[in-house]
Amino acid sequence: MGQQETADVDEVFRVETHGIDPIPDAERHGSAKDLFWLWFGSNLTFTYVINGALAVAFGLSFWQATAVVVLSALSFFAISAAGLSGIRTGTATLVISRAAFGVRGNWPAGVLNWVVSIGYTIVNTVVGTLALELLLAETGLASGTFARALALAVTLALTFAVTLWGHATVQFAERWAAYVLAAGFGALLVFVLPGADTSAPAAAPGLSGWSLAFVVMLAGPFSYLPMPADYTRYLPRTTTLKSITWTGALGGIVSSVALGVAGVAAATQTDMTDAVAGAEGLLPGWFRPLFLFLVLGGSVTNSIITLYSSSLNLQVLGIPWSRARALAVSAAVTAAGSLAALFLTDFTTSLLSFLSLLIIVFAPWGGVFLADMLMRRCRYDADALHDREGGAYWYRSGYHPAGMAALLAGLLFAALTCDSELWTGPLVAPLGGADLTLLGSVVSGLVYWALARRRLPAYAPAA
Repeated sequence: MGQQETADVDEVFRVETHGIDPIPDAERHGSAKDLFWLWFGSNLTFTYVINGALAVAFGLSFWQATAVVVLSALSFFAISAAGLSGIRTGTATLVISRAAFGVRGNWPAGVLNWVVSIGYTIVNTVVGTLALELLLAETGLASGTFARALALAVTLALTFAVTLWGHATVQFAERWAAYVLAAGFGALLVFVLPGADTSAPAAAPGLSGWSLAFVVMLAGPFSYLPMPADYTRYLPRTTTLKSITWTGALGGIVSSVALGVAGVAAATQTDMTDAVAGAEGLLPGWFRPLFLFLVLGGSVTNSIITLYSSSLNLQVLGIPWSRARALAVSAAVTAAGSLAALFLTDFTTSLLSFLSLLIIVFAPWGGVFLADMLMRRCRYDADALHDREGGAYWYRSGYHPAGMAALLAGLLFAALTCDSELWTGPLVAPLGGADLTLLGSVVSGLVYWALARRRLPAYAPAA
């Protein structure tokens, strides 16, 4: 296919033909400011309201929970900075991570990341479905099982349609959705924040309450670790680290903090066990239908970017399908998981379990990936990243011993210190109930640095 035929493939409402193959310089376009709208729009999701409410449920006061929300949001600086690897190589994050784990060693990490990204898409799909189901019931259009099934079908259709078109349409949708959602969630803050009980003392949350609050609030930003380069790979090579770091981080911070604080404020006023119903009860009657549309819209915008990246993830695993075909598989699994969460399980319990277990995977993986990126100063042999038979990142039979050992060390530490509905590590009780899963990233990063610091430069040709 010649350059003239491919130069316009990344256009709005035209199916993107590129997958994980490197984006040629002739087809690069856009600027760092596009990342602000991407991360701002995709994080205007009601999940942050739920997470903020959970921080209060763990025993934190308004100001303590707010501090957790703000500090956790600063992690978007690391997420956004990781996008430089996409600019340098023109490919997806999970291709670039082959440098840290080896071509074959990257496969199990890729499987884990695909499972968790699908899980997060299911979480957002379920939240959007429940909001639309409630709207259908309140307007008398449908009720019962039929309303829930219809709401799920609409939510999935909105997500799949945008994602199918690809990168340019995803960015377009996130930007325009951000305008509407920002105005609506801004109104939500105006209604909820004045009634917050800011004087109530904390119920002595202890180390357990603090650690659980951080785990829940950081689950959102950490879930993006395998995807920053997916959305920077089309940017021109001249785009600077400073510009992408600040614009992307600012977008994620503003939206996640605003909605997290809204959840904290709501939880000091009402029972947020059912977060959608609880928040709705604090709003004037005329605004409630609009609020349910906001919940639906935010869920869709967040699901769009995770579902898009999951389709690239399947290609990274070596499945010889086009991006669109891989997307259909991810969408089908998302639909099946959403059906199970809506009709077969208790969603609140499932959400807490998933958010806790998510960190066990993402924290250690992210620690290795970020350590590798820093040690290489984001310089990669772009051709070798796509070489499946040898090359700079083949290491020992396709596995990088340092990367695999560091990942296992982080996973082990995270599993031993995890406090989840599904799994409680043996070190949780001796630590006074603290959940130290997040430190799995520090453990894996330090182990990787110790094992690879002397050999890594030989594996990292200059860009």
